[in-house]
Amino acid sequence: MTDNTTPSHGPLGQQTTYAAQYDPGLLFPIARPDTRAPLGLKEGDPLPFYGVDMWTGYELSWLDEKGKPEVALARFRVPCDSPHLVESKSFKLYLNSYNQTVMPGPDEVREQLVADLSAATGGEVQVELERIHSALQPVQSVRGENIDHLPVAIEHYHPAPQCLQVGGSVVEETLNSHLLKSNCPVTGQPDWATVEVSYRGPRIDREGLLRYIVSFREHQDFHEHCVERMFLDLSERCRPERLSVYARYTRRGGLDINPYRSSEAGEGPAFERLVRQ
Repeated sequence: MTDNTTPSHGPLGQQTTYAAQYDPGLLFPIARPDTRAPLGLKEGDPLPFYGVDMWTGYELSWLDEKGKPEVALARFRVPCDSPHLVESKSFKLYLNSYNQTVMPGPDEVREQLVADLSAATGGEVQVELERIHSALQPVQSVRGENIDHLPVAIEHYHPAPQCLQVGGSVVEETLNSHLLKSNCPVTGQPDWATVEVSYRGPRIDREGLLRYIVSFREHQDFHEHCVERMFLDLSERCRPERLSVYARYTRRGGLDINPYRSSEAGEGPAFERLVRQ
């Protein structure tokens, strides 16, 4: 009788092939217009927001010219108006393809990352590398007022914009929640995040906002488009004068993804690390 309870017969036993040498062909671009279509955004139309996708890579290593490993922390900024995003597992495999690759130095690694990621996304990707011994990335506190303590009853586990309501005078505030969860549309794995909603406009009902955030719990979509859906729903239902939505997703596979969408142009937030990242 075959023993099917050992790790080799379960999901842990399914191997992922890692490239032994640098391979930009591992990057898998996904067309943004295809995944934005369910949001009512048509290809060629101006985007109703500005923003950037901020990635942090914690597992970047290569060999120096003597074969000694070098390691660095990598930060990436992908403009939201780039034609493509990069699927996260392919991003991880690509970064790991540097592991046994000899590179002259960090400047050459950064230049190669910029070239490959810009080619894959069709946008001007910014890359920063910081050597580990000098990297300073202390855990930061999330901005604004947390709403997770509110005793709300939850009825929806798929995006429910009808939960969003406004009332009262115009305010300017930032609210946050650690209860955002969505699911990867490729693997089905859970994605956890802290989300910040910063706005000026009619006061948003906090209980309704929390219900809305939790309603993503069974939703399958990319991090970037979950944030875009939130931005569009809040814009339509709450009519703020100014709005930004910033999700800080938990690190998975050595990468964290932090999409930021705003009604105002600009570079976007500085790189900061929350406790789950």
